[in-house]
Amino acid sequence: MSGSRKKLDELEPPPAALTQGGQEVLRAFVVDKGLQVSMRRAFEDPATWGIMLADIARHAARIYAAETEVGEEQALRRIRKLFDAELDQPTDLGTTSARN
Repeated sequence: MSGSRKKLDELEPPPAALTQGGQEVLRAFVVDKGLQVSMRRAFEDPATWGIMLADIARHAARIYAAETEVGEEQALRRIRKLFDAELDQPTDLGTTSARN
């Protein structure tokens, strides 16, 4: 293998996870402008993922509101608009494979 490995810019776990433990269910990285994820099923009912994705969208909207001129409601509307569009007409289906 030639060349050097590029820096991996990881986030810290949330404080509650550090003190109380927990189970990581999703990691998402942008690599060469594309999305790479590691995840586990984690929930018995797939509907629970809907709640989790909505919570993530709300957190993302709050971050935009805190760090940019985009308001929380506007950010959430934009996230939701493209979320729905991507589900209806995917730009890239990607692949999913199981790993041990």
